[in-house]
Amino acid sequence: MDLEEALQVVGEFGPYQRRAVAILVLTQVYMACQSMLIILVGSTPEYRMEPQDGVPSGQQELLQRVTFTEDIDSIVTEWFLVKQQAYKVSLAGSLFFAGLLVGNVVFGPLSDKIGRRPVYLTGLFFEVIFGYVTALAPSYEVFAVSRLLVGLMNGGIGLVCFVLTQEYVGKSYWAMTGTLTSMSFAVGIALFAALGYFVRPWRNLAAVANTSGVLFFLMSVTLPESPRWLYSQGRTEQAEEVLRYIALRNGNAANNLRLKRVGGAKAGNRGNGGAGVLQLVIHPVLRLRTMVLMYVWYACSLVYYGLTLGAGETSGSRYVNVAMYGLVELPAYPLCIYFINKHWAGRRKSMASFLCLAGSACFCTMFIPEGSGALLSVTSFALLGKLMVSAAFNIAYVYTSELYPTVIRNAGLGVCSMSCRVGGILAPFVPSMRALHTSLPFTVFCLSGLSAGCLGLLLPETLNGPAAETLEELGSSSRGRVLESKALLYKDDNKKSNRM
Repeated sequence: MDLEEALQVVGEFGPYQRRAVAILVLTQVYMACQSMLIILVGSTPEYRMEPQDGVPSGQQELLQRVTFTEDIDSIVTEWFLVKQQAYKVSLAGSLFFAGLLVGNVVFGPLSDKIGRRPVYLTGLFFEVIFGYVTALAPSYEVFAVSRLLVGLMNGGIGLVCFVLTQEYVGKSYWAMTGTLTSMSFAVGIALFAALGYFVRPWRNLAAVANTSGVLFFLMSVTLPESPRWLYSQGRTEQAEEVLRYIALRNGNAANNLRLKRVGGAKAGNRGNGGAGVLQLVIHPVLRLRTMVLMYVWYACSLVYYGLTLGAGETSGSRYVNVAMYGLVELPAYPLCIYFINKHWAGRRKSMASFLCLAGSACFCTMFIPEGSGALLSVTSFALLGKLMVSAAFNIAYVYTSELYPTVIRNAGLGVCSMSCRVGGILAPFVPSMRALHTSLPFTVFCLSGLSAGCLGLLLPETLNGPAAETLEELGSSSRGRVLESKALLYKDDNKKSNRM
């Protein structure tokens, strides 16, 4: 039997798989705390500059004493990161995202080569270690380097964690597990805001937020290797052992479970180096899909973080604001679960529609006058746009994992996530375009959302379709050539016209 038939015997989403997925999903709460850490530990309180006594009047402007008027304990107050040193707070945040970018590129192909489990456990272990280095950093320089290393681990295991939640279960549950992963990240943002409210000293906050990672690491040690990855590598006997173990824990009898031996095709992908980032460029179907998906992920990130920065100007408690920007995403995920499993919507149309709605919400902000009511305000449309782009982002994760074969899935997700980080890095610069025109930032977000939504319609639908395990299956399936076939038809038409 093939892998999908074996999972039907084992149980597509049995009790053991539910526990395994729960561990991986809850790990996203820890990862959200690390991602949002700089927002609270880098808070800049109100302060004033006072001249020092006994300093000549000509040097008083240069030699001034910083007095913080707000009772906040952060890296800003400890290392006096104000005035000329204020850029260091943003730099620490940028280093974290730079680490995410590198981690996405390195960990994705690595887990495709040596396995999901060792990469995930190693990354989580070192993220916890570097997280404690952050809390105990004796200087800003050590703090900044630790954030870079935490980002490196966070970006890598985030992809592997997501892929594992899908590869442990049957394909019909991929959308649900992907959505639960995104929901737990949003809940993690809100929980981190609540934790920051009760734990004010920044070192204590960093240590407490990092401690949950120890618990999740100990729980993750018991997780098995992905049977899909083992099968894609031609390690059929080991895949059967994992499936029998899952069946036993699910209470199902699978002693006679035997997978189809297709070791030649699987081993060929591994031995010839077919399953790597290079295949995303060489393979005609994967090349076109990757180009479209990279832009979709870039636009999702640009609009998501750009709108968050715009909505961040809302006055009020910083803890309430952080929680609000996390909780506003939660309604997006039930919408995803509903729409992406409907035959008249599916993955492709749902993702494209949410992106276009996010762009339309940004378009509407251009017509909102200043001083308008709370219901029809720029902030409300910005949050609506974030709700829509959050839904699109969630679908992009699920959809992308289904568009890539198992042997190259992490590499594909890694490259797409890399372009996502580029969008996140550029997003802070977009609001500065207000200097040219007040509506220019939202114009950029609008065009990005609409263009990505239209491009997403070029991708094939994956709802109720078989999951490709190897590159050969991708090339031989009719749905694998949806993008390629258009180019081939164009060439055939040209040949016919030349003959005439």
